[in-house]
Amino acid sequence: MGQGNETVVTEFILEGFSGLNQRLQLFLSLVFLLIYLTAVMGNATIIFLVCVDNRLQIPMYFFIGNLAFLEICFTSCTSIKLLVILSSGRRTISVSACFVQSHFYFALGCTEFILLVVMSFDRYLAICQPLRYAAIMTQQLCILLVVAAWVAGFTFMSYHLVLLSKLTFCGSNKIQHFFCDNSPLFQLSCSDTNLLWRIDSVLILFILLGSLCLTLSSYVCILFCILRMPSRRKKAFATCSSHLTSLAIVFGSCLDLYSHPSERVSLETNKLVALLNTVLYPFLNPFIYSLRNKLVVLVLKDAIAHATAQLFPQSRCISGQ
Repeated sequence: MGQGNETVVTEFILEGFSGLNQRLQLFLSLVFLLIYLTAVMGNATIIFLVCVDNRLQIPMYFFIGNLAFLEICFTSCTSIKLLVILSSGRRTISVSACFVQSHFYFALGCTEFILLVVMSFDRYLAICQPLRYAAIMTQQLCILLVVAAWVAGFTFMSYHLVLLSKLTFCGSNKIQHFFCDNSPLFQLSCSDTNLLWRIDSVLILFILLGSLCLTLSSYVCILFCILRMPSRRKKAFATCSSHLTSLAIVFGSCLDLYSHPSERVSLETNKLVALLNTVLYPFLNPFIYSLRNKLVVLVLKDAIAHATAQLFPQSRCISGQ
């Protein structure tokens, strides 16, 4: 590295959607900004409601609130840079910042998979073991499970930084993506990446498939429990169907992104699927998990009514006359 005519790369250029004309890029930046702000506000609303209303301070909503916080972090990790690229054309990112972004992307993603496993186990206990649910899912256990998910997610993905640190970049510095995903980085490196890519792929697939199997096993057990229920089937099916919709999006997109060898990855397809994973899913998450829920909608209406009464007390007095 650094010998002969080789030039040491100190920063990358995120090509993103550079093939699009400037007006279309500006239009997309406005669309993605609207989606990003809606995702942040929607997930932040869920966190606020779970924190302030006693009706939502039960394990299911505690986990949903933590998932909402995770989604804000996850989408911010990539969306902010994407918005800068599309709106201003500033595409450069230092090598260290690129590695940090890649680490947080995978660590937050791994944490989400573990949290989804925890949430599926919570639904299994609530539906299949209702009499023992309160005794098992105590507040202490819920906090412990969430902390364990975050610690395990970042610990499992610490190897990713080690693998990235072993890559050398001495040729082109143009990444054909809107963030520092592993496929374009491995393709761009002038190191021999065959072994590193195999290690990375095996570990990512182990986490993906392991969490998917555990999650699906919980929902299969739930399905058999629901079929034996004389009542409450409709409510249980509605809850599980929304969760399964979320699982299909997040696991489907990740399996499509990371189940192929790097040399066979189409970066154009990779970018489109990554948009689904990093932009669209966090946007849909509040609607999938919470805002279709009657209790959450009721709590939201009460919060809006209370805020309106505090901001405009005179209007309440007039309406009451």
